[in-house]
Amino acid sequence: MISSFDPDTCRRQFPALGREVDGRPAVFFDGPAGSQVPRRVIDAIGDYLAGSNANHGGSFLTSRESDAMLAEAHRAAADFMGSADAELVAFGANMTTLTFALSRALAKTWRAGDEVIVSRSAHDANFTPWVLAAADAGATVRYVDIRAGDCSLDLEELAAMLCERTRLVAVACASNFSGTIHPVEKIAALAHEVGAQVFLDAVHYAPHAPLAVEQWDCDFLVCSAYKFFGPHVGLLWGKRRWMEELPAYKVRPAEDAAPDRWMTGTQNHEGIAGVLAAIDYLADLSRDEAGPGDRREALLRTWELIGKYERVLLRRLLDGLAGIRGLKVWGITDPARDHERVPTVSFTIEGHPSGEIDRYLAACGIFSWSGNFYALPLSEALELEPGGALRVGLLHYNTAAEVDRLVEALEELVGG
Repeated sequence: MISSFDPDTCRRQFPALGREVDGRPAVFFDGPAGSQVPRRVIDAIGDYLAGSNANHGGSFLTSRESDAMLAEAHRAAADFMGSADAELVAFGANMTTLTFALSRALAKTWRAGDEVIVSRSAHDANFTPWVLAAADAGATVRYVDIRAGDCSLDLEELAAMLCERTRLVAVACASNFSGTIHPVEKIAALAHEVGAQVFLDAVHYAPHAPLAVEQWDCDFLVCSAYKFFGPHVGLLWGKRRWMEELPAYKVRPAEDAAPDRWMTGTQNHEGIAGVLAAIDYLADLSRDEAGPGDRREALLRTWELIGKYERVLLRRLLDGLAGIRGLKVWGITDPARDHERVPTVSFTIEGHPSGEIDRYLAACGIFSWSGNFYALPLSEALELEPGGALRVGLLHYNTAAEVDRLVEALEELVGG
């Protein structure tokens, strides 16, 4: 069993990390909008198309091979999400599409007077679908605010909102703007006390820490493989009762059993092959020549290893940013609370619009994003619209030298 994380060995597996800009290595800090992928993911997609590209349910060889791959991908996704039941994981185009489909189904079970709770810290894909669904059903939407000082959720306000009329609480595991981790297990327990369902957006959390749907006792969870080193495929997990009983919108010939009733149309099979490869890539980061072992246990070891490594990079980044004149980080900065956030850092610099910083860094070969990153509710709550902030996302393939290069570039920008 591997006991330490080696970023150099990891980086060699990612072809994109060899890119250069004006003769210097490119720095990929754009991971929160989409991570790079290892060679094995690229190969898995190509190998599927070359060797077993077929539709679902045939009796001929390539269809049987394709179905075997899909079955293994469901098992891998269940391991990734912390579920013992592979039938409860559905694949789809992306998290947003899956969420809109689920919101439409849930709205069929709501009535006038029911209440739905969303948070100001949400990505809009975990906000607007529920607002629209509530409007369709005549339900009321209630909004949990954030504490502006550290962008954490106001749990006291959430607890006060919960009542017998609450039907759903939708929150993120971690903010894709501030990096703040939300106490989802506690939130689920509070919501279940009043009989409400809990929907978790784990898109931004999944590359950094283990998902644990059974431990958290959530009702639904979504994530996107392109954020955890895979292709553009979305994943939805739900408790068996809901996956089987909710009125799914589907064509008549499609199977009515989970997960097929949620996977509308022919799926992106080659993309799902890439999801399987991405999950196994993560598991293999903590394996050695001793053998494959249990995939879930390997994933838990990997998250422990890369979590420690990412927190070192995060502290180096936050300490470096603290010395830059006029720079404000939106989120947790206290070293004692590094475990309460993922290594995604959004900041503004007085006198320098975020778009300007973005373009300057791009010219330096440092890839980042400016704007609201679709976390519009939070950007509005922090009064950062329309310019938003500059976001830097660290992943396990980033290095301390890259962090230092970013800080140096920002110091040069501010210093003129």
